[in-house]
Amino acid sequence: MRERVTAPLAHRAALVSIALVLAFLSFWHLATRGSAPVAIDSESARPPGAPASQRKAVMPGPLDVAEKITWHLQRPFYDDGPHDRGLGTELGTSIARLGAGYLLAALVAIPIGFLIGASPLMGCALDPFIHLLKPISPLAWMPLALTSTNDSGLSSIVVIFIGALWPMLINTTLSVAGVRREWLSVARTLEVGTLRRTFTIILPAAAPAILAGMRISIGMAWIAIVAVEMLVGGTGIGTFLWNAWNELSIADVIIAILVIGIVGMVLDQILARLAQLVTFAE
Repeated sequence: MRERVTAPLAHRAALVSIALVLAFLSFWHLATRGSAPVAIDSESARPPGAPASQRKAVMPGPLDVAEKITWHLQRPFYDDGPHDRGLGTELGTSIARLGAGYLLAALVAIPIGFLIGASPLMGCALDPFIHLLKPISPLAWMPLALTSTNDSGLSSIVVIFIGALWPMLINTTLSVAGVRREWLSVARTLEVGTLRRTFTIILPAAAPAILAGMRISIGMAWIAIVAVEMLVGGTGIGTFLWNAWNELSIADVIIAILVIGIVGMVLDQILARLAQLVTFAE
C-alpha cells in the first residue's frame, strides 16, 4: 500500500524537478544572450602591472557550459603543468584527501565517543575540552598544520580530520549514553563481558545515530576540503575552481561548482542509504 501511494508522488515530484530545471536553463540562456564582457577589478584576477581594463569576464550561457563539460569529459586526466590539470585528476586528489581525513576522524571519534558515552567520569572530564575546541573553525587550524607538516596535502587532511571529527564524536557519545539502561542491567545480570556487551547491545542500538553523525561529517569534511584547497593551492577541485577564476574562465567556475555539489550529494546519499540499511536490519 505504501509503494502505491508514494510511487505517483515520486513521479510527480520528478516532473516538477525537471520543469524547474528547464525553466532555470531557459532563463539563464535568455539572460546571457549577447552578454558583454565585464571588467574585473581584482588583484587576484589579473597579472602584476595589468590594468583592470585588460581583464574581462563574460557570463557564459548553458550551451557554453555544456560545451566545456564535453571538453573536460573527453580529456579528464590531462596534465599540462601545475596550474592546468584535468578535472578528473583534481577531483580524484580531493576525494583521496577526503577519504584519508574522514577515515582518520572515524577511527578517533567513534572509540572516544563510546568511551565518553559509557563512562560518566570520562564524560565530565572531557566535556570542557570538547566545548572549547568544537566551535573553532577547521580552517583556523591550517596555519598550525602547515607549520607542523610543511606540506599542503597533509595539512589539508588535518583540516578535513578536524572538520569531520565533531559530528561523529557528539552523535556517538549521545547515542551510546542513550542506550536503555534495562538492557545493560540484564546483560550484567547474565554476566555478559564488556566487549561482548559493546558489540551485541550498545553498538546495534547506537548504530543509526552514529551513521547520522557520519553523514553530517562527510558534508562538513567536503566543505572544508574545498575551502582549504582554494586557500593553499596545489591540486584539488578547490584549486581548480580558484585557477579558473584567476583565468576568468567562468564556465570552468560553474563546472567546478556543479561537480562539488554533485559529489557532495552522492557522498551524502551513500551514507543515507547505509543508515537505512542498518535501520531496516534492526
